[in-house]
Amino acid sequence: MTYKINLAYFGKMKNSTNNETVSFTVKGQVVIPRKIRREFEIEEGTQAIVQTTPNGILLKPITGKYIRSLRGKYKHLDLMKGLTESRKEDRQRDW
Repeated sequence: MTYKINLAYFGKMKNSTNNETVSFTVKGQVVIPRKIRREFEIEEGTQAIVQTTPNGILLKPITGKYIRSLRGKYKHLDLMKGLTESRKEDRQRDW
């Protein structure tokens, strides 16, 4: 059985204006067209976040460009303070 889906990526990366149709294999594998792989810097071994949305399936490749786009996004949550305290506790426990 073959299913068809249009792939899109939303976020800080440039949205592709070309819609491509791909086919799923029996195992649920899909080949993303070369043009889109190049556009989003997807290489062998690149992982992706898979989300379900009201419009379908959303794939977000986890690339260096995507990771850089997250810098400072959670700054207001003061996560570093919690991480620093947790690391300090780990060090004390290790000694």
